[in-house]
Amino acid sequence: MILITGNPILDFETAPNTFNLQIYVEDSKGDTDLQVLTIVITDVDEPPVFLDNLENQAVSVYIAENSPQGIIYTVLAYDPENKSLQYSLQPTSYPFFISAGKGSIISTKVFDYETDPQSYNLLVKVGDGTTPEINGNITVYIVNTNDNAPIFTMKQTTFTIPEEQVPGTIVANVTAQDADDFNYVGKLIFSINPTDYFSIDPVTGIIQVAERIDRDAKPLRDNPLITVEVRVIDSPKGGKSSSMPITFNVTDINDNPPVCDPDTYRPQVEETAVINTRITTITCTDIDVDPKNNQFIFTDLSCNACNQTFALNPAFAGNIVLTGSLDLEQPNNPLEYTLTVVAEDITAPFYKDTAYVYVIVLPVNENPPVFYPAIYNFSVSELNGQGTMIGVVNATDKDIPFTGITYSIVAGGSSLGYSNIFWIDPNTGSIQLMTEPDYETTSKYVLTIKAVDNDPKDPKTATAVVTVNILEANNEKPMCTPNYYTLTIPTDLSPGTNIQRFQLTCTDRESPPTAFRYTINSGNINNHFAFSPTAGSNITRLILAEPFDYSGGLDKQWNYKLVVFITDDNQLSNGIVETGTVTININVVIAGLTTVSTTTPPSITYIHIAKNVYATTAWYVPFVITLGAMLLLGFLGYLLYHLAKFLSTKDLSCCTPKPDKYKEPLIQNTNKAKKEVVMELTKVNTVFDGEAVDPVTGKVYEFNTKSGARRWKDTQILKDPQPIKIESSELVIPVLPSSINEGKGRIGTANGQKTNSNGVKAEQKRAEKKNAFGPDPKSLLQNPAGQSTEGLSPLPTPKKKQEGEPKPILIKGDLSEV
Repeated sequence: MILITGNPILDFETAPNTFNLQIYVEDSKGDTDLQVLTIVITDVDEPPVFLDNLENQAVSVYIAENSPQGIIYTVLAYDPENKSLQYSLQPTSYPFFISAGKGSIISTKVFDYETDPQSYNLLVKVGDGTTPEINGNITVYIVNTNDNAPIFTMKQTTFTIPEEQVPGTIVANVTAQDADDFNYVGKLIFSINPTDYFSIDPVTGIIQVAERIDRDAKPLRDNPLITVEVRVIDSPKGGKSSSMPITFNVTDINDNPPVCDPDTYRPQVEETAVINTRITTITCTDIDVDPKNNQFIFTDLSCNACNQTFALNPAFAGNIVLTGSLDLEQPNNPLEYTLTVVAEDITAPFYKDTAYVYVIVLPVNENPPVFYPAIYNFSVSELNGQGTMIGVVNATDKDIPFTGITYSIVAGGSSLGYSNIFWIDPNTGSIQLMTEPDYETTSKYVLTIKAVDNDPKDPKTATAVVTVNILEANNEKPMCTPNYYTLTIPTDLSPGTNIQRFQLTCTDRESPPTAFRYTINSGNINNHFAFSPTAGSNITRLILAEPFDYSGGLDKQWNYKLVVFITDDNQLSNGIVETGTVTININVVIAGLTTVSTTTPPSITYIHIAKNVYATTAWYVPFVITLGAMLLLGFLGYLLYHLAKFLSTKDLSCCTPKPDKYKEPLIQNTNKAKKEVVMELTKVNTVFDGEAVDPVTGKVYEFNTKSGARRWKDTQILKDPQPIKIESSELVIPVLPSSINEGKGRIGTANGQKTNSNGVKAEQKRAEKKNAFGPDPKSLLQNPAGQSTEGLSPLPTPKKKQEGEPKPILIKGDLSEV
């Protein structure tokens, strides 16, 4: 038996119409057979089928009112046998029809939501010419649209309101309606323009006062009408609207008092004014627009203690006239009267304003000032300075009231290049000094003092004579010549010597020549200097009081700055003395030593005792060098150069003296010079940014390019030095170190600490081998690498010896033969 499973359903239109089934048979013995069974599907007529929502539910269709006629919906259906379908629509009375062959539902009118039915129920039938047909339900809804503008229902468009209404006062109520009055669509919204004076409730249309409305202020003072435009719209966005003008007529009320401008008056009247003299006129205004609201009168003229001195004339007007006497000679008449006048409205609520009048009585100036006494005598010391009070003058004035007196100096105070050395307080008459007087210049002043009363119209004056005597005092400092000087002295100057015949000559106009004392206030280190005499004369000399001791180490200062005080002993003013000041600079140099400074372009090489090595302060002293001395020194330098050049090429070992008595002083002398160089190098703690070779020792040292400070680096021996070429010479006056100390040489640091001196010892041995009488002349003249030797060890100028003169044995501290 062959059964139908139902999955899938046999459908003639969609499934195969025939099926060939192979049937296989096998018995228990194993015999088999195969047969083909053909099944043919026959077609059955089926009803049409909806392809849209009509298949299982009703369909809703929405049409906006005022939509044009046309297709509103198309029914979708098909026939399984693919037969032609027929469509029909019921009821046929509705303004719709359906195309029989296509299923399109078409409206036959333009709908109006406000007048037509708002919905239609339609029945759609679809068939293929056989039974049965299929049915579907369609509901058509007419949608309301905003197609009507709002309409104002109020008739009044002009309103009259008084000014000064309180904000929030209701002045009108606008009403309107809309045919599209349903749900939110028919909700009307009101607005007003402009919004300067009024506001409108957007829902109710009530118009209220929004701000102050003043009829008396512009622009309403010129035109009392306010026109606004009220607009109503039926939708906040894109709705239909209508507009209507509304006019408000603002009326005036009496809301302003009279205003007196100005409200204060200060008339001035002379005390001799006559009766009925007009004092002043009060001016007031009322800004109310309506004439009945801006009228006022003047009343209530009042004055304390006036005794009917003033009145309004005519009555109720603003003119104030004099009705009594203002004579100040009368004891009860004041200098000023205070009056009040009231301006009052003539209509309710009778606003008022008050004006104040201050009548100032002007006195008549009849009497000049009078000094008492008319002559004054004062004394003041010449030691008194600016601001010292000398005395007070006084003047009076009989005029009432007293207007004050101003004092001034009109003559007699000119002196010392000033137009006036006195000042008088213009109010009190106190006389003061403007600068120190000078008895020697002017011992007495006769001043003319003027007093002027302060009457603004007719001032009157008086004068007095004041004699000021200047009391003599000791107030001048001694004046000495010269008051600044620079001296240069040798180290071997004998004590008691008048230094370069220097003397001070002092004068003082207030002191005799025997009143001077001389003291060195500062700079006199080790008390080397003194003045002779120290007192009792106006002329004194500078002498060397104590000898210099640089070799023993007592003296280390080469430049002295003496500050000298010269004091007078004038006892003229209670023991007051005056002191003058003189500054003397003294530079100490070693006697007999000069230095050759050699210049080699393009670099400059100086072979001399450098100021940076032997002194921490400036050592140069101005000297006037004659032309002959310069030529002589240049010639000596030229000979020295050629001698050094000759010796550098010769072996002098055969000529070296054997006895130790010649070697030892030379070694000591060399050590001392090196030690002094090292000592000087340790004085400055600074940054060393350059290197050079010492031509005396051959050692490398570091130096500061700005200050010239130096220190040793690593010892180097120059093997093949070349002599420099001397092209020019100049005289340099050196300042040598404070002493040539005995002992070992030392390598110095900036803080002066001692270190190993092996390098110095090595140099001593080399010097002994090279030349027992001094360093190698080649090394003295060598300028390594073309570097400047400014600030290096000096090359003393050899002394000329006469023929036959024996060579002296070197003495300790003497470098003249090196």
